[in-house]
Amino acid sequence: MLIFMLISLIAGFLLANQSPVNADLSRLVRSPLIAGTISFIVGTLYLALLALSTSGRLFPSIAFIQAQPLWVWLGGLLGAIYLTSNILLFSKIGAIQTTILPIVGQIVMGSVIDLFGWFGAEEVAMTSLRFTGIIILVIGVTVAVVLPSLRNRDVRQFDSVVAKQNHPAVVIGWQVWGIIVGVLAAMQQAINGHLGTQLHSTTQAAFISFFIGTILIAIVAGLVDKRIPTVSELKAMKPWNWLGGLLGGTFLLVTVIAVPRIGTGLTIMMGLIGQIIGSILIQQFGWWRSPKQQMVPAQALGMVLMIVGVGLIKMA
Repeated sequence: MLIFMLISLIAGFLLANQSPVNADLSRLVRSPLIAGTISFIVGTLYLALLALSTSGRLFPSIAFIQAQPLWVWLGGLLGAIYLTSNILLFSKIGAIQTTILPIVGQIVMGSVIDLFGWFGAEEVAMTSLRFTGIIILVIGVTVAVVLPSLRNRDVRQFDSVVAKQNHPAVVIGWQVWGIIVGVLAAMQQAINGHLGTQLHSTTQAAFISFFIGTILIAIVAGLVDKRIPTVSELKAMKPWNWLGGLLGGTFLLVTVIAVPRIGTGLTIMMGLIGQIIGSILIQQFGWWRSPKQQMVPAQALGMVLMIVGVGLIKMA
């Protein structure tokens, strides 16, 4: 169990690096959706090579497809919804809520999936110790993410402006959608993990999910931006601007591997801790052209609480 918890943590750390890489790519191609499409294409090619080298095939047989429930193919769709929703949420409810609400949705839904054994998952009882661990983990995430943001004047000003631009009822609607987006992300991980088990190939399952997501995000980008990146924009890209797809693909592959072994909830929680640790280090050292921001005591306290929470969950 520990090894799968560790690789989930590392995968989360890698995914944290995807955000600033894709943010810089968005600046170069002048569109987050086009940047997302490029990232998805790179990730799909990367996972295709892995799938071919390990299983010798990319797609399952017609007989296998017909034998599976329709929901098993939803992983790519949910991933595309998650990406596009995060882009929209930022301008509707601000940076803080765009970060924290999907996290809450992921943690809650991951625990519910394990509790009821949805999407082919093994049932995990909700003991008092496990429940306490989840609560402490959520508090730790809030302390590590929200409190430092509240201390940042630029973030507070941006969120204040965003809040004033929208009607309260509209804001509430987007807040609810922020939680739902997290729920969908948790479902994606559970579905992809089940697909990997059914295919007996984690790389093939990860490829299929990424491939479907690539088609959908490319369609959305085409409808919204109505253009493709120019040659000059592509030439302006640094080699590391192509890494976003590799990082995202690796994260997805690890979740497909870990979910059947340690459950959806614990996979999500370890990935989130890795993402938060990675984000703190990125800000601390200014990696990927990110603005530097010194680590504050609240972030250290939040990480300690998250580790305590996961410890309690593992002991349950």
